[in-house]
Amino acid sequence: MSPNDDDSAHGGGSHHIPITIDKKPYKAVKEEMTGAELRSLPDPDVPVDRDLWLEMPGNQDDELVIPDNAIHLKSGMCFYTAPSTINPG
Repeated sequence: MSPNDDDSAHGGGSHHIPITIDKKPYKAVKEEMTGAELRSLPDPDVPVDRDLWLEMPGNQDDELVIPDNAIHLKSGMCFYTAPSTINPG
């Protein structure tokens, strides 16, 4: 096995995709990650009482990130968290 083969078996080397969550920079190590994987990037993880949202450009509605759904990541994507339930008051 060549050294290059070994690198690809361990995530493909140093390819990182810069994204933000709550305006803090993170580097995703895969081009496709589930919502659960994205929620685990911050330390501590995004709490279960908060939803994770993907900011969409222009007048498009932002998208709720479902833990089991995969997201194809692109450099510069922005995510934010918000309370899962908002109590009127």
